[in-house]
Amino acid sequence: MTQDEMKRKAAEAAMQYVVEDEIIGVGTGSTVNHFIDCLAEVKGKIKGAVSSSEASTKLMQERGIEVFDLNNVDYIPVYVDGADESNHELSLIKGGGGALTREKIIAGASKKFICIADESKLVDVMGKFPLPIEVIPMARSYIARKLVALGGRPVWREDFITDNGNLILDVHDMDIMEPMKMEDEVNSWAGVVTCGLFARKGADVLILGTPDGAKTILPS
Repeated sequence: MTQDEMKRKAAEAAMQYVVEDEIIGVGTGSTVNHFIDCLAEVKGKIKGAVSSSEASTKLMQERGIEVFDLNNVDYIPVYVDGADESNHELSLIKGGGGALTREKIIAGASKKFICIADESKLVDVMGKFPLPIEVIPMARSYIARKLVALGGRPVWREDFITDNGNLILDVHDMDIMEPMKMEDEVNSWAGVVTCGLFARKGADVLILGTPDGAKTILPS
């Protein structure tokens, strides 16, 4: 089974969490694109969706799914999104696609966060995947120096602007042993919009696509 087929298995399994006649939160990325395809097959059973990125919004609108502004939505029972890495406590690294801030907002506004991924994303220690940090443009070098002081190697994601008009620093060469502590510290720095650690609000359920089908994991 290919990696893409495993992503599809995870996306299909997440459909059991979709609540009829409600608005669903939808994330961003290749695995989520499979979920959007699945969601389009039952679009008549949901009110619509809120979206974490312009790319997902466009894809859903093309498939006839109504997309709402989060400011006009009072209740989101479920948010479905992918991850670049997850540990066994279901803390995540997200933001490989650059939508981490909107993803974190919708995750925070939702009652339950369902993360879908292929089995390669589950790791013992996070950090092999570079940690994305969204920063205000004028703070890029300042924040980069602070990340170096933490032991990381920040790399500016050149020629990329977030949907919010900001920049991304990808932090390499870090073993993230205390994700919640690191999330709190980096988010406290002036100039950081948010970092791609989802530890304060990690996933409630992780669904991994494997060669044997979808596997559901709860926080250890």
